[in-house]
Amino acid sequence: METQTQNRPANERGRTRQATLQISGMTCAACANRIEKGLNRLPGIASANVNLALEKASVDYDPKETGLDEIERKIESLGYAAVKESSDFDITGMTCAACSARIEKGLSRMPGILNANVNLALETAHVEYSPGAVEPGDIMRKVQQLGYGAKLKQEGQSRDRGGEERKRVVKLTIAALLSLPLLWAMAGHFSFTSFVYVPELLMNPWFQLALATPVQLVIGWQFYVGAYKALRSASANMDVLVALGTSAAFFYSLYLTIRWAADGGSAGGMDGMPGMAGHGMPELYFETSAVLITLILVGKWFEARAKGRSSEAIRSLMGLQAKRAIVVKDGAELEVAVEEVSPGDIVRVRPGEKIPVDGVVTEGRSSVDESMLTGESLPVDKEPGSAVTGATINKNGALLMRATKVGRDTALAQIVRVVEEAQGSKAPIQRLADVISGIFVPIVVGIAAITFLVWYFGVQPGAFSEALEKAIAVLVIACPCALGLATPTSIMAGSGRAAEFGILFKGGEHLEAAQRIDTVVLDKTGTVTKGKPELTDAVAYSDGDGFAEADLLALVGAAESASEHPLAEALVRGAGERGIELPQAEGFESLPGYGICAVVNGAEVLVGTRRLLQERGIDASAALADMERLESEGKTAMLAAANGRLAGVVAVADTLKESSPQAIRRLRDMGLNVVMMTGDNLATARAIAAQAGIDPSDVRAEVLPEGKAEEVRKLQESGCKVAMVGDGINDAPALATADTGMAIGTGTDVAMEAADITLMRGDLNGIADAILMSRRTMRNIRQNLFWALAYNVIGIPIAAAGFLAPWLAGAAMAFSSVSVVLNALRLQRVKL
Repeated sequence: METQTQNRPANERGRTRQATLQISGMTCAACANRIEKGLNRLPGIASANVNLALEKASVDYDPKETGLDEIERKIESLGYAAVKESSDFDITGMTCAACSARIEKGLSRMPGILNANVNLALETAHVEYSPGAVEPGDIMRKVQQLGYGAKLKQEGQSRDRGGEERKRVVKLTIAALLSLPLLWAMAGHFSFTSFVYVPELLMNPWFQLALATPVQLVIGWQFYVGAYKALRSASANMDVLVALGTSAAFFYSLYLTIRWAADGGSAGGMDGMPGMAGHGMPELYFETSAVLITLILVGKWFEARAKGRSSEAIRSLMGLQAKRAIVVKDGAELEVAVEEVSPGDIVRVRPGEKIPVDGVVTEGRSSVDESMLTGESLPVDKEPGSAVTGATINKNGALLMRATKVGRDTALAQIVRVVEEAQGSKAPIQRLADVISGIFVPIVVGIAAITFLVWYFGVQPGAFSEALEKAIAVLVIACPCALGLATPTSIMAGSGRAAEFGILFKGGEHLEAAQRIDTVVLDKTGTVTKGKPELTDAVAYSDGDGFAEADLLALVGAAESASEHPLAEALVRGAGERGIELPQAEGFESLPGYGICAVVNGAEVLVGTRRLLQERGIDASAALADMERLESEGKTAMLAAANGRLAGVVAVADTLKESSPQAIRRLRDMGLNVVMMTGDNLATARAIAAQAGIDPSDVRAEVLPEGKAEEVRKLQESGCKVAMVGDGINDAPALATADTGMAIGTGTDVAMEAADITLMRGDLNGIADAILMSRRTMRNIRQNLFWALAYNVIGIPIAAAGFLAPWLAGAAMAFSSVSVVLNALRLQRVKL
């Protein structure tokens, strides 16, 4: 199609960017023309050209007037979709929050980038982009231009941190060995020297220079590289502060050493010169630069170890997966890696082995331990036709199964992916840290300069070394490492711990939002109740002939055995669970709206409504009181008759989950309002609500599937922060509408896709656990942010006032990062 171009001045056209967007949903030329016209009406669009054959739109736009997100929204409003892709990258070279913020800003400014999220704690970046406008290679090159390294993350591969750990330990060991003699020599400058023996060699400036130089210029070279790359792109980070502080100490000491040597290394020739000790030896600061670098490396090492621990949830989940599988082909058994199993393969699972992939049992019977998935300690019986899940354990019998989901499609792989995405995502509260870190380093450099000037010209006029020492202390204690780690480490630890309890948060924003919930809306069927009808009551009317409950259930179970109705299945299953052997039924007939009719042991058996017995002329008055009682309890009651006489009443109900009353009580004790919503009639709904401990006024009955989202919206309009909890396809709109959607993991995939939180164990206690985990994680984040800022707010004036030696400032700075990470790791010990 021809390009439509608006007339614009040449200088204005020069500012435009070009983007190519992949479009889905077009069916004909009219679609392409509609999109083209719609885009050209947007302000800031210089030209838009839509190609139907390639399903692409090429757009020239002015980024000052419109952005890619607005272009996307316009395409979606026209009834089509702009295809998005996302990639994950391992990032190397980041040292503090300023680094992650700089990469994020740099990527976000690239044409075609829709969203960029850089996680300092995980050292990863998640980038969403338009595939026609930018590719992963462009993203990696941009990160490299900013002075860092980027590598595309491969599915199923974890970053090799062992090599990084070894390098870090070697550097730290060498730095410590070289710095300790300098620290020892520092005692020579103090009055308590007489109590500490300091060898003459250690006081020699040249020897100190020989020890400090490898630490400063070899081991510390990484800080110079990081500072150069940051300054080259007109920003500043922790490396700038460290490089400035240590370089000032090192090169000033080098200057004093050269002056001392030029004077012949005499004891008295340089007395009175700034930086000279009273006994004529120069008062050097080599130990300051070396010890600072060593302490920073110590802090980074502790930090890396702690960050590694915060990823244990992912490693433990990955460890659940079976490594090998036995595939049966042409009658032969072949042991292969689990990655080589394909959908449709027949797999043999021996007793005691892990089930390798998701599938369906084709042969054999066994019980399977599904506690890793559902939290239920009792094994679940499996028979031909039963679904089985990868990583669960086959307890006793041998099974043959057909693989249905393998690789990244298995339930375990999806759980791992959700946890990874949650740990790598950013909570809204992190915006505070991002804003502060973006302006923090330049402010600190300014404060350090002012500190130097105040001391040099005011407090101790002409005392260069003292002024320099105070400025170095300010530079070092203010490194914003802790600020950058405050939020992501807590999210990693909190979401990982939640996953161990079967609570999957889809992102940091949902982990933050859950704490604000004040109203929980529960779907009834499958959420509050088991979602599976069960036989609850059987009342037999013997009429003096010894007819008992077992006889009634034998007749009813046999008559219903040919029916496929869920209530019939519940009756047959209930009779079987009571050990009743069912006779053979003949002449089965379904009577829609009434019930069923069948012949059992020569007797005509009817099971159904009052109306059925009334039309057959059977007196059911003796059962009316029992019918009303059972129905008032929320049960479905059915009359049974044999050979024209009333035989009894049987009742079926979707019973409460055993944990529901306790879970609802927990929610109410937490100050939450609990509402139950169902499509059932009001009497049944209130009966279930009463058993569960829900106030009758908080019951919404006879709600159609499409009306559930509207009910949620009404609660929101009244000022409530709503969590919707459901398990069915009909709950998906309400889950998406709610402030926080929680899907019961034993429900449908559609519900889980629409929800923000998945409760894998199907237990309503998971709702309270999720909210508590959110509250504790957010409290932990606030503690981290407070301490990270407090270190700087308190530490900077103390350092500027001269109460902190530079090496003590370095220790405090290192400890601030470690303390923040250790505080976050407390979440891994939370008990719910």
